[in-house]
Amino acid sequence: MNNYVKYFGIAFLVIAIDQIVKMLVHFEMDFGTPGQIPIFGDWFKLHYTTNPGMAFGMELGSEYGKMILTSFRLVAMVGIGYYLYYIIEKKNHPVYILCIAMILGGAIGNLVDSVFYGVWLNNAPYNAPTPWFHGQVVDMFYFDIWEGYIPEWVPLWGGSYTALWPIFNIADASIFIGVAIILIYQNRFFPDKKEEPITEETESLS
Repeated sequence: MNNYVKYFGIAFLVIAIDQIVKMLVHFEMDFGTPGQIPIFGDWFKLHYTTNPGMAFGMELGSEYGKMILTSFRLVAMVGIGYYLYYIIEKKNHPVYILCIAMILGGAIGNLVDSVFYGVWLNNAPYNAPTPWFHGQVVDMFYFDIWEGYIPEWVPLWGGSYTALWPIFNIADASIFIGVAIILIYQNRFFPDKKEEPITEETESLS
């Protein structure tokens, strides 16, 4: 029982910190460039913006695309939650379990925005069929490596003025760190099982 409390507690901690930071940003910062706060020179700033769709601002191209995306996130959250329970039960590597807990917390953190922020913060797009399930994710951490106009021929982002590094939040960072650790240490988390030698019995010919 203690392991369940510990790892699901880590997921809850990620959610709590993520939501507290988002509320502080929403209520204490001005939106966009006017409210930008430098942290380390010009290259790392707090910059309040919202993300209406998937990573990097991409969206599904239909009226109900956002609702479909939010519903998918909800199903994914349930699946990750069950998987976390399963690997705790199976006593997998503790760091791997920690990573899954971080991914779960991050997924729920952004899901809260998508489900509720259209109502709580009134930030659903003007053409959304309903504010529920159409909330925009609040982002704030901005590494200002480069920004400028992307040529029209570039797929997906062409023809827009954008930043090289995406603006992200605590939930995004938690997911990214969890996935990165799993990829780096996958050999330790998923050691290859050595195949036992197969012996064949042969009959002696008389």
